[in-house]
Amino acid sequence: MSCEEFDLIIVGAGPAGLTAAIYAGRSRLNTLILEKMVVGGRILMSETIENYPGFASITTQELIRRMEEQVRALQIKIEVGQVTDIDMNNKIVIAEGNKYKAQALIIATGAKPRILDVPGEVRLTGKGVSYCAICDAPFFKEKHVVVVGGGNTVAEEAIYLARFAKKVTIVHRRNDLRATAILQEKLKSNPKIDFALNCVVTEISGVNKVESLRLKEVTTGEEKILACDGAFIYIGYDPDTEFLKNKLDLDEFRYIISPADMTTSAEGIFACGDCRKKSLYQVVTACSDGAVAADSAYKYIASKGK
Repeated sequence: MSCEEFDLIIVGAGPAGLTAAIYAGRSRLNTLILEKMVVGGRILMSETIENYPGFASITTQELIRRMEEQVRALQIKIEVGQVTDIDMNNKIVIAEGNKYKAQALIIATGAKPRILDVPGEVRLTGKGVSYCAICDAPFFKEKHVVVVGGGNTVAEEAIYLARFAKKVTIVHRRNDLRATAILQEKLKSNPKIDFALNCVVTEISGVNKVESLRLKEVTTGEEKILACDGAFIYIGYDPDTEFLKNKLDLDEFRYIISPADMTTSAEGIFACGDCRKKSLYQVVTACSDGAVAADSAYKYIASKGK
C-alpha cells in the first residue's frame, strides 16, 4: 500500500478542523483533511447560528461555505474517507484502504447524536424518528411532532420545526428547560409550541411510521400516550472517538483528555472541537480549539526541524 506524506493531517472537517486547516495553511504546512461524510459535519444539522461573533444570524451552510473557501484558497487537500485506524507512534492514518503519513495529527472528529435507547426508536428511525430537523422538517408539514430534550439545540430545532408542523411538543425530564433565556422567550411566544415537562419517553410506537410516544411522569410515575407523527431526539452527543480506544487517554464518556494547548497523551497528536473534554461545546469554542491545535502542531513540527 502506497503512503502519501504530509506535514499535518487533520481528521474531521467541522468548524474545529476547518479552522485548524486555515491556521496550518497560513503557516505553510502541507496539510490534508480527512472527512468521513461532508465538509461541515454536525453543524449542518442546524439551520442558523445566532451567537457567532460578527453575525447576528448566519445559515450554517453559508458559514461552512466561507470556511471551506478559505481552506481551499490555501491549497489544502480535502478527501472524503472514514478513518479506521491510526498508528500513533508513526503517525500513519488508514482511511478507506488508503494510507497517509504525517509529522503531526489533529483529531477533530466531533460528536454524534445520543439515542434514547427505548423500544421502537431504532426500528422507526427514518420513519418518523429523526435527529436532524433541518434534514427532515419538510416531511412534517401540518403534522404534530415531538422534540425530546431541554437544551439550546432543542429550542432552536423546535422553533425551526414550527415553521412546517401544525404543532410542536417539547418533552423534557425536568420542570425547566436548560436553553438560554432568549431562546426560551421565543419558544413561549410561539403559539405552535407547547410543553410536556417532567416527562420521559419510554417507548416509540407505530406500525410503519411513528404514531405515538409513551411518556412517564417523573414525579408520579403516571404514564400516558401522546399521539404524534414524528419524534426529533436531542438529548446530547457522544464523541466520535471509538477508533481511538486504547490509543489516546479518554475520559469515562470517551472524550479526549486534552489540556489548553490541545496536546493529547500521544506525542505529536492534538485534539480540538467537540471530541475533546471541555466545559462548553459551541461553534466559537470549536474554532478556538482549532486555532490553538494548529499553532501547537506547527510548533511541534518546527521543533523536529521542518
